[in-house]
Amino acid sequence: MNAQTTRFFLNGAAGQLECALDLPVSAPVGIALVAHPHPLYGGTMDNKVAQTLTRTFVSLGYATARMNFRGVGKSEGVHDAGIGETDDMQQLLIHMKTHYPDLPLALSGFSFGTFVQTRVQAQLTELQCPAQRLVLVGSAAGKWDLLPVPANTIVIHGELDDTIPLTDVFDWARPQDIPVVVIPGADHFFHRKLHHIKNLVTALWC
Repeated sequence: MNAQTTRFFLNGAAGQLECALDLPVSAPVGIALVAHPHPLYGGTMDNKVAQTLTRTFVSLGYATARMNFRGVGKSEGVHDAGIGETDDMQQLLIHMKTHYPDLPLALSGFSFGTFVQTRVQAQLTELQCPAQRLVLVGSAAGKWDLLPVPANTIVIHGELDDTIPLTDVFDWARPQDIPVVVIPGADHFFHRKLHHIKNLVTALWC
């Protein structure tokens, strides 16, 4: 956890949802939502990649929020294969928009969280209010139905990822002409490679 993290709870469709908020030093320039990896395989909002994304967005000036998906930590309910989790992420977005109105939105996720965030983006696009940009790390292509994303999406993947093979990510990205940034020697959890995620997102964010 970051020293400045504030924990709070929201009422979701399946019960209370445990959330966390991190704020930049100065007034936020945007809102960022971070989605964690698969709940049934140990994924939580305190996952190292999720925390790295959080710190990155805070450094970019974004008010950054995360939640434990259903059945994780102090969040109630049970895993809903990404469907209910998408609804819960929308609930977190409503909460953030209420407290930080009129700010641009960034969506980011790791592994299973990328599936959830592409669903959130699709819903927002239908409402004609899409996120400013997405950051997808360890994209869940091939394991879940990862939806198409905007051309400016930042996609980062590990060369040695044996959970979600790089070839599956290429197969998903190729028809969309989406670049994939590959971190040499990185596994699915980016052990000893987390700094590359922050450095890449910071360099590519504009």
